[in-house]
Amino acid sequence: MVEVRVTGGTVRGTADQGMAVFRAIPFAAPPVGEFRFAAPQPVEAWDGAREALAFGPPPPQAAVFGMDGMGAAGDEWLTVNVWSPGTTGDLPVMVWIQGGAYTVGMSGLPEYDGARLASGGVVVVTFNYRVGIEGFALIEGAPANRGLLDQVAALEWVRDNIRAFGGDPARVTVFGQSAGGGSVAALLAMPRAAGLFHRAIASSVPGTFFAPELAADIAVACAAELGLRPTVADLSTVDPELLPAAGDEVMGEMRQVARWGQAAQKLIPFAPVVDGDVLPTTPWEALRSGAARDVELIAGHTRHEQRLLSVLEGLVGSVTPEQASEALEVFAPGLVYPDLEPEELFELVCSDWLFRMPSLHLAEAQVAAGGRAHVYVVAFEPTEVFRACHGVDVPLVFGNLDRGQAAAVLGEITPQVREVSDRMRAAWTGFAVDGDPGWPAYSADRTTRVFDVQDEVTAYPEERSRLIWQEHTWEYLPLEGVVRAGREVR
Repeated sequence: MVEVRVTGGTVRGTADQGMAVFRAIPFAAPPVGEFRFAAPQPVEAWDGAREALAFGPPPPQAAVFGMDGMGAAGDEWLTVNVWSPGTTGDLPVMVWIQGGAYTVGMSGLPEYDGARLASGGVVVVTFNYRVGIEGFALIEGAPANRGLLDQVAALEWVRDNIRAFGGDPARVTVFGQSAGGGSVAALLAMPRAAGLFHRAIASSVPGTFFAPELAADIAVACAAELGLRPTVADLSTVDPELLPAAGDEVMGEMRQVARWGQAAQKLIPFAPVVDGDVLPTTPWEALRSGAARDVELIAGHTRHEQRLLSVLEGLVGSVTPEQASEALEVFAPGLVYPDLEPEELFELVCSDWLFRMPSLHLAEAQVAAGGRAHVYVVAFEPTEVFRACHGVDVPLVFGNLDRGQAAAVLGEITPQVREVSDRMRAAWTGFAVDGDPGWPAYSADRTTRVFDVQDEVTAYPEERSRLIWQEHTWEYLPLEGVVRAGREVR
């Protein structure tokens, strides 16, 4: 056992084979009761040494992937976990933000165990943040983007406490994938997060940020499932476990609501809201203006992002010409794609719109403002079914190749899988150490690292898509029919 003093009191973790591990350290007060739907509040102090041996309870989860039945019970949702090669020293720090469509996500999943990553000479931190209605619904009387505010509070905890775990608060890298990558992008644009991290890795960044009108309209539908209004007064006394179920009902019917536009077609009920306060503008606009010029950035994506969603939705081998044409019309209106087979066109358009081009454009916005960015593409296909799908990079980066749902996309753990994992992990930790992931920064020649059976450093390999989307501007998703700046949004 090993004890460390942090904000709130003393915590007692485990020490095994040179690795100190602490779980479920509170970084904010439980967001229930008088703090329900509030910005995160300070931790209440405790007496004696608090056991930090087991993961804390996750925030309420939607039912997708059975997440609503995972994790311990309780209301201490806002906790951090730390893996450190030693509690003395001055090591770089890597803070992970998990994905989950802003609807699910918990730091206690086995795929996020930080021991293998930390063994590369870094301190690894994971944490919970509010998701779904609790974290991202636009509720009258509550601050917007409470999930993002939780992330800021976790980073403030790291700033104030990580030295006790052997970490250097002046060398913090925040990294995340999917909604976690979108969260990293949002943090780069948030004044509240300025100075809390020095490097960032944004993987598979979703291009989905909401206008307040869209978020408010979806919140009305969620509250209506309970016969209520989306206000703190109405929702603060509702059992937290009931809210995700209401969100699930709305998500299941979204495609019937035309005014929700692209978000409805991709079944996305929650996303960061460009509210003008917590999140003043979109990440792409913020980075183009130089908001994060001093933060070193890695941004990238997998080659076949949509493939995971196609497998889960039973679309592999069954996409019709009509479905492909509809995807082109909905997600790439006015853009000209080449003549492809329906399934290839469908997956390419959806991959480009949801993850690939938002990730590339984030890096390009950073470079355009005079900042530094490195770009990567994961082209490694461990199985024929999943190919280089969305999420394949998560077990590869953490090195947890045989545990958790994320590892299912890897199939058999071959020497090739282990070698790709070793190289990705070395790149991520190398970037955290000194800003060098092992390949040159993105510039006019569009230098990109392609992770595959044999890695390659080359010009950005998805040139066809880059050219199709090069004039596109990523803005927040509107509530269709709303008049803004004298024009009707369609």
